[in-house]
Amino acid sequence: MAGAQLNVLATLDQAKTQWYHFMAIVIAGMGFFTDAYDLFCIALVTKLLGRIYYTEPGSKDPGTLPPSVSAAVNGVALCGTLAGQLFFGWLGDKLGRKSVYGFTLILMVLCSVASSLSFGHTAKGVISTLCFFRFWLGFGIGGDYPLSATIMSEYANKKTRGAFIAAVFAMQGFGILFGTIVAIFVSAAFRNAYPAPSYSENAAASLVPQADYVWRVILMFGTVPAALTYYWRMKMPETARYTALIARNTKQAAADMTKVLRKEIQDEDEEVQRQVVAGDNWGLFSSQFVRRHGLHLLATTSTWFLLDIAFYSQNLFQKDIFSKVGWIPPARTMNAIEEVFRISRAQALIALCGTIPGYWFTVALIDIMGRFWIQLMGFLMMTVFMIALAVPYEHWTQPAHHTGFVVLYGLTFFFANFGPNSTTFVVPAEIFPARLRSTCHGISAAAGKAGAIVGAFGFLYAAQDPKKPDHGYTPGIGIRNTLFLLAGTNFLGMIMSLLVPESKGMSLEEIAQENISDDATEAPARV
Repeated sequence: MAGAQLNVLATLDQAKTQWYHFMAIVIAGMGFFTDAYDLFCIALVTKLLGRIYYTEPGSKDPGTLPPSVSAAVNGVALCGTLAGQLFFGWLGDKLGRKSVYGFTLILMVLCSVASSLSFGHTAKGVISTLCFFRFWLGFGIGGDYPLSATIMSEYANKKTRGAFIAAVFAMQGFGILFGTIVAIFVSAAFRNAYPAPSYSENAAASLVPQADYVWRVILMFGTVPAALTYYWRMKMPETARYTALIARNTKQAAADMTKVLRKEIQDEDEEVQRQVVAGDNWGLFSSQFVRRHGLHLLATTSTWFLLDIAFYSQNLFQKDIFSKVGWIPPARTMNAIEEVFRISRAQALIALCGTIPGYWFTVALIDIMGRFWIQLMGFLMMTVFMIALAVPYEHWTQPAHHTGFVVLYGLTFFFANFGPNSTTFVVPAEIFPARLRSTCHGISAAAGKAGAIVGAFGFLYAAQDPKKPDHGYTPGIGIRNTLFLLAGTNFLGMIMSLLVPESKGMSLEEIAQENISDDATEAPARV
């Protein structure tokens, strides 16, 4: 019976696309919608926080967050996310995917609201509580990565599994866009209700007291869609693969999927159940795991780490890049709320034209092209466009060429999402055995967040002008050299992608080589 598959799992693999598939995408995807909103909306308001809490009287320029504070505000949620990915990834294999799925959503909603209500009016009080709650917000977000990916992979059929998992992740794009839209509407409403002069005209009057509400409303708003899906998360049955292969209750798995598929599923006789369910039991730190999946885990962790160095540094610091090339006017020429509006509008354009289309190109083509080729192509094109931005960098800083810069910059986001940003999420949910699937996805995702932390903290300092750094910063290597550095990380990601196995069109048990003896194992073929 080596390599045999239970009826309930074979039925899931062969099931036609049905309403429950789309419900699963929406339920899991709303978590990612909130994840992206919460992780990236902070970039829309950091300039405003600097003006409110760190403007020095008499300064010719409005205040900005000090280097350590900026690093903490941008990076603390990523640190929480890394911890949450490891913890909830492990817990998802121990207690079940559904058992902890609702808790992550509750944690995200509560901490998002608490972040917006950060206590006090002093810089120290507000920033300290903001960072505290954003760490735990990130912890909840971290749990959503392995749990959502694993649940979707275990619910999907093998023909369209890649598209379904990618569609869950693609909700990130809408979360990023929704964040910019909320920021545009909130800042526009406050700008019209409380008109103010620019900072250069009247420094004190350029910051109206009501500006303190703007960032709080923006941070809070992303919780609404996620909160609405909590009920449906709790209604989802446990995945059949967890129930049958880990909890070892094939009858319950068959009963659950009979309700979901609305199709009678016959349970196997006891001898077949015994041979299939009582298969391999080696663990993460065993020699068998290293032999079968060691290179796979190296591939998923290294590529996700290298991708997120570039992806998060680009996303979190778009506003700084746009200011450096002149696409957003100098801060002193705007009032506080106008600056939020301009930053949000610029990032909305990138999300709409580059980020979202890239995600959905992946959804459309991942089960045609395969994971391997999309990831390889994405890293290659990101490298090319980064170099195209870096080599003639002085050319792009000229006012007549700002549009060209934005187009190329948008294309790097397009190929990040029609490329490794999607596939690094999909592949770890497919290639590991059921009892370690959530754990290994959590480890891979945590490696990605380690890269994001490197990108968030490193870019902040590296991108500083070597001759004229921003106030409080030490000289860096400049935007141009930083772009070269990011091109290098993308190229390394392309090289490490050569270790990624192709999983297109195969059952999860076939990909992970579950219940196959060691002398019969072979790496999944690349097709």
